Amino acid sequence: MKNITSSLPPQNPSHILMPHILLVEDDDRLSKLITKGLQEAEFEVSTAYDGSTGLKLALQKNYDLVVTDIVLPKKDGLEFCNEIKALKPNLPVVMLTALGTTDDKLEGFDAGADDYMTKPFEIRELVARINVLLKRFSQQRQQKIFVLKYEGIEMSLEQKTVSRDHISIKLTPKEFNLLKFMMENSEKVLSRSEIAEKVWETHFDTGTNFIDVYINYLRKKIDKDFENKLIHTKAGMGFILKKDYETGNS
Repeated sequence: MKNITSSLPPQNPSHILMPHILLVEDDDRLSKLITKGLQEAEFEVSTAYDGSTGLKLALQKNYDLVVTDIVLPKKDGLEFCNEIKALKPNLPVVMLTALGTTDDKLEGFDAGADDYMTKPFEIRELVARINVLLKRFSQQRQQKIFVLKYEGIEMSLEQKTVSRDHISIKLTPKEFNLLKFMMENSEKVLSRSEIAEKVWETHFDTGTNFIDVYINYLRKKIDKDFENKLIHTKAGMGFILKKDYETGNS
């Protein structure tokens, strides 16, 4: 196959958990070339050489994305993609094929493919398309989180309501946003400057104590009437939402 290169610089040397790609390709030489290129781009890659094995693997493990050929033994790529999308609609699929007509592409998209690449192609372009899909699907998954929960606190992001142990708690918009940020970062110490930037979208003025004031407002509503206190101060560092936090409580 022409125009496949595999010499790529690492995408993100600091990335610890590499995205896991399932590659379904029956051409052994091409499979090895693509695998090498994706690994150099810092993806973890598992391979299958037919559609039936690919389907089995895709259902057994949690992959971040699937790259599949259309012409495959045992189960073709279109059928494979259709079944994957029916069972795992949020798993992005890139379809590879030597067939490049408009009708071929439409058939691939109708089967549920999220992107379509015609052979021959450059590994760099495949990596770029994979990164676009991973980012898009990650954003979609984040947007689908409508309820935050932590230790009896339940926050509806759609209805803007908060309760603890099924008792409704009324918060002002800023209190709501502050609690939301703390729940999104539960069990992590948050500095005053972080809170000011993320909740108030401003740089922290060390001459004011408005963060402390709002933390106290929140404590009175979230913790005051409950035995287990969840909002704590880490002296000299910031605040944390955590159960049974002992060091530096206030």
